[in-house]
Amino acid sequence: MVVKMMIDWERAGELCSEIGADGFAEIVDLFLDEVESVVKRLNERPDPSQFEADLHFLKGSAWNLGFAAFGALCQDGERRAASGRQDEVDAATIVATYFASKAEFMSGLADLGNRDDNAA
Repeated sequence: MVVKMMIDWERAGELCSEIGADGFAEIVDLFLDEVESVVKRLNERPDPSQFEADLHFLKGSAWNLGFAAFGALCQDGERRAASGRQDEVDAATIVATYFASKAEFMSGLADLGNRDDNAA
């Protein structure tokens, strides 16, 4: 699976434009809170019987905010778990990709408004 970009800034910008800066900040806070609790569980206490549900939740949250690489890994893991191949789900890579994506997202968040301005 090859994902060319960690963050889909176009998607993040669309969401920010749709709900405004204050709403976007609330969504980011909620995303980080909810997603990190599941990521923490995947990292510390992976439960293969929960992979399909956990990865489905993470995938939707990731793609909503533009976490493209993380979302793609979650989708792949969800499909594997749904077909009974939980042992093929690489939870460590999913967790590492989340934290790498989060770091890129947080460092680029200040530039999000500039991207919107340049696109107009």
